[in-house]
Amino acid sequence: MLSRSRSLASLVALFCVALPRSTSAQSDPYVLDGIVVSASPTPRTLAAVAQHVTILDGRELEARGISSLADALRDVSGVGVVRSGSFGAVTSLFLRGGESDYTLVMIDGVQVNQAGGGFDFASLTTQNIERVEIVRGPNSALYGSDAVTGVIHVITRVGGGPTRGAVRFEAGAYQGPLGGAVDATRWSADLGGGTDRAGYSVSLGRDAADGILAFNSGHANMMLSGAARFLPGDRTRVGLTLRLQDREYHYPTNGAGALVDRNSFFFEDESMAHLSVARAVTSRIEVEALVGLVETDGGTDDAPDDPSDTDSFKSLDHFRRASAQVMSHLRAGQTVVTIGGEVEEERQRSFSESLSSFGPFYGRSESQRLNMAAFGHVTSERGVLALSLGGRLEDNERYGTVGTWQAGVATHLPSRPGTRLRLSAGSAIKEPTFAENYATGFAVGNPDLDPEWSLSWEAGLEHEVIPRVATVGVTYFDQRFEEMIQFIFTPSNPTDPNYFNVAAARSRGLEVDAAARVGPLEMSAAWTWLDTEVVDAGLDSGSSGASFVDGEPLLRRPGQSLTLTAGSSLGTRARVHTRLAYQGSRDDRDFATFPAVPVELPGYALWSLGGEWALREPGDGRPAVSVSLRGENLLAKRYQEAFGFSAPRRQVYLGVSVGFGGTGAPTQ
Repeated sequence: MLSRSRSLASLVALFCVALPRSTSAQSDPYVLDGIVVSASPTPRTLAAVAQHVTILDGRELEARGISSLADALRDVSGVGVVRSGSFGAVTSLFLRGGESDYTLVMIDGVQVNQAGGGFDFASLTTQNIERVEIVRGPNSALYGSDAVTGVIHVITRVGGGPTRGAVRFEAGAYQGPLGGAVDATRWSADLGGGTDRAGYSVSLGRDAADGILAFNSGHANMMLSGAARFLPGDRTRVGLTLRLQDREYHYPTNGAGALVDRNSFFFEDESMAHLSVARAVTSRIEVEALVGLVETDGGTDDAPDDPSDTDSFKSLDHFRRASAQVMSHLRAGQTVVTIGGEVEEERQRSFSESLSSFGPFYGRSESQRLNMAAFGHVTSERGVLALSLGGRLEDNERYGTVGTWQAGVATHLPSRPGTRLRLSAGSAIKEPTFAENYATGFAVGNPDLDPEWSLSWEAGLEHEVIPRVATVGVTYFDQRFEEMIQFIFTPSNPTDPNYFNVAAARSRGLEVDAAARVGPLEMSAAWTWLDTEVVDAGLDSGSSGASFVDGEPLLRRPGQSLTLTAGSSLGTRARVHTRLAYQGSRDDRDFATFPAVPVELPGYALWSLGGEWALREPGDGRPAVSVSLRGENLLAKRYQEAFGFSAPRRQVYLGVSVGFGGTGAPTQ
């Protein structure tokens, strides 16, 4: 749900809260260094946030050649990413051991999750990204449903100063059965600029890959994005974000990873828009109005492979989420009180056609639900203490009224300003999917389902080991998930629903982050220890091959993971970077059998290396030109993130970038 703080985060990320500065061409009044916009109703410094937050810089990701946001998130502690095979395959994210639909995903303040929290990270690229904020822990008090284990907020770049642009092209080759000289391409074109009163950015790009399987595993993704901000007066801010995306993924595999189909594919068109208007009524009171809209049209197409094939399947789905809210902030010294309200509507239309030797089967559904919410939050700083407290009340026409809360405190030691302590706790909810509520036909939905629910807490310590040189942070978290929704194949009564709130699980762990900078050398490390357990298997009790087994870990979550990265400048024109990542073993299921057989995926380590060299510096109207070379999985490790679905092996990419305009380096 598009909540108050989510939309304010977008507003601040795009337009910031600073009043206009001088009209110097180099000034940019919208820089957010050291500010977090996703963890509270109003922007706060990182030192004042009680939750564990990581910020990824978009320009740094591009410099490292990372085109997929899912790949960028692999380097973040507490985050587990699972891609089911080739490039473009369904990509799930498990934050702090929670379910894959327990993470709220936002783009410029607009929630892009499907109804019920699902999100495929294969669709998100790093193109035109200013930064990404990862806020761990329960955040339903700020954002409503789906923010159970955390929030990932993607913030689009907005230009400033003289017009700048860049054009990039990259070609890649990798080990695969097709054996082509060029197996993947990526190109993008960016433009941006502005003044103290207005700024804009626009970006167009496309990623394409042939795939790593013997046939029918190609992928293409095209994206157009733009953002604009305006300051029509010293007290008024206006902003607009637009995003259009078109992708297609061909998959020859069935649910167990076997190559069985030569022409099945998935397609999706997505559009997103967000408009924000803020007005400072007085020096202490600010009022905002925000609207957001997300629409997706997609489906699957699996026509008969040949005249002897009697099976085919086709589906079409349309999803729409529209929201509006009004809120106000009252500032009294270092204390901010926020109150507001929101209304949101979700709609989905679906159609499917299945043809087989058993005859045709058609499915059609149209569902909608309305949600209204009221919220209030207080943030305050008193000396070395930074406090936060908030609550939200949801009134959903399907599951009724539900409340959530959140509280936190952060402080630094008076004698050690480089040492910070954090403590936070809260509750969160995840609404049922439309299928779980409304399904008909093969499965029957349950209109009486409650939201899934969690209670969590965390404690953290961050310390400057060497001031301005080396830092280390440690966070312990503990979460309990209740009322988890499960599917039963054979209810006791054929007319009974197939979905019930019956399962429970817990997740606890340790996140350790370290960073150091020695001269031109920058190093970082992220280590996660994770312990998950099924507390109540619910409907799966008694089956060792079920997804939930009492006392066993949750599937596809490694007990340990470690990422080491390093980068360094080589003179003034070159930079190199390297990465070593280890994923520990984890439990999974072999779905090629029925019932599924428990399996263990072994751990693996991956190494990458790359660099960029400036062939020509910008100046006197000349464009800047640079080339890049990088390799992924250079040791050609064979591994699987999901059982039965092999992951890409060694990959090599060569790129060129041309930048123009402005008075310095090209826009990244």
